[in-house]
Amino acid sequence: MVKATFRLSKKIGSDDKAQIIVKLTINRSNRPCFKSKVFIKPSWFKSVQIAGKGSDFDIIPPKKGRFNYMEVKEANEAKAQLDSLVIHLSAICNALAGHPDELNHDFIEKAETLTNDVPATEITRKVIEEAITMKESEEAKRGKTFFDWVNLYFDSYVNPKGDKITQSSKNKYKCLFRMLARYEKFVRATDKERKDFTLDIDTFDKDTINDFFDYIEDEPELAKKFPNTFQKMLVDSPINNTTRKQVIGQRGKNSVIERKKELKTFFNWLNMQGYTNNRPFIGINIGTAKYGTPYFLTLEERNKIADFDIKSRWEAMSRSERKNLRSALSTILTQRDIFIFHCMIGCRVSDLITLTPESLVNGMVHYIPIKTKGEKPNVISVPVTEKAQALIDRYKGVDKKGRLFPFISTQTYNDAIKDIFYLCGIDRIIDKLNPVTGKEEKHPLYEVASSHIARRTFVGNLYDKVQDPNLIGSMTGHVEGSKAFARYRNIDDDLKKEVIHRID
Repeated sequence: MVKATFRLSKKIGSDDKAQIIVKLTINRSNRPCFKSKVFIKPSWFKSVQIAGKGSDFDIIPPKKGRFNYMEVKEANEAKAQLDSLVIHLSAICNALAGHPDELNHDFIEKAETLTNDVPATEITRKVIEEAITMKESEEAKRGKTFFDWVNLYFDSYVNPKGDKITQSSKNKYKCLFRMLARYEKFVRATDKERKDFTLDIDTFDKDTINDFFDYIEDEPELAKKFPNTFQKMLVDSPINNTTRKQVIGQRGKNSVIERKKELKTFFNWLNMQGYTNNRPFIGINIGTAKYGTPYFLTLEERNKIADFDIKSRWEAMSRSERKNLRSALSTILTQRDIFIFHCMIGCRVSDLITLTPESLVNGMVHYIPIKTKGEKPNVISVPVTEKAQALIDRYKGVDKKGRLFPFISTQTYNDAIKDIFYLCGIDRIIDKLNPVTGKEEKHPLYEVASSHIARRTFVGNLYDKVQDPNLIGSMTGHVEGSKAFARYRNIDDDLKKEVIHRID
């Protein structure tokens, strides 16, 4: 005989109601729990002691009165609904009592065939379907490690818009999960009380989150303190996928905030898929990333770099001066041309290195940003100026991989850009937000220059001439309302002065 017991969910909704949970005991090994879909106010749920039979429950509505008639009606309907549900569930479970393990997708069909005298209601069907999902979820979890769930996430994640995770986002997530792998290994290696420590999606809690992010902020110092431990850890869980020397650098506040967002998204996905009910980020303050005002080259500075006689400047330098440079002269000259073209196109460096002659159509550069590939394709098109076309023609057929330019690597490109700025005398002092301290610092441009300044130069100078976000966005890939793009609205002091003088 199936026995039904009841309890009230601890989760209280915005309507001040909680759900009644039904537990059916078929035998000692089979005691399925069902969410009843019946919600009542906790004060209505009354436990009743029955002599020799333990406790049962009742729904006690408020006393009838002028102002609570609807509540009385609602409570009585909830009681009737729950009684009907229990009758149906009990009949179904009794019919399948000889097959206790058959709670699967065939359950409903079999049950309805075996219980024609007690047909299943719609709510019974919904309750059973949810129980099946929960059971399958529990079965799927058996034997899976935290990082097995990570791999499943990469394979099957789809965002609310229906788009799969992009490769650029996947690379960021891989960085996060390598950090988590190092954290797990570090705890095991250094904490005797947690030598068997294992990350788990069900036990990952607020304390784990805080401990992990304390770890990644302290990781550079920990690497110095435990060099042998980290040497082993970095073999299996490197900083990134590069073959370059593994050096753990200090992470800024913005980087930590982004990692928190990524981890929260991962757990949101686990919840949406029904793999866990654990919500560790409840009550966690993620914070807001802070960025300084974008700095970029003026058109005069850009043209100075394009026309500057770098070779003569190089030849006039002493041997000791040249030692301060990161790149050879031939590399600097080639990368200078690439950089100037980059300033005229405004794409991300990841897109720049993929451009081929096929990207040129009717005097336009066409490409799909790698950052958004996997989502709804958005083709970016940028007109090619005479100067840009001259640079394309100069390197026609040079690259062995068939690209527009002989690109070596992003790191080589960034190193060369700093040398180019130094040789050309681009030493204007700019304010840069320190990512670690969050404070503004002053630097000459040649110290902080990188590939991204080319994209900023394109956007900043366009916005100076034509303040139309949609037009500029169509050539950069910035979406409407982009926070990154909005920062360019505060960049031109000269324009501000001009406007102010109009009302002087």
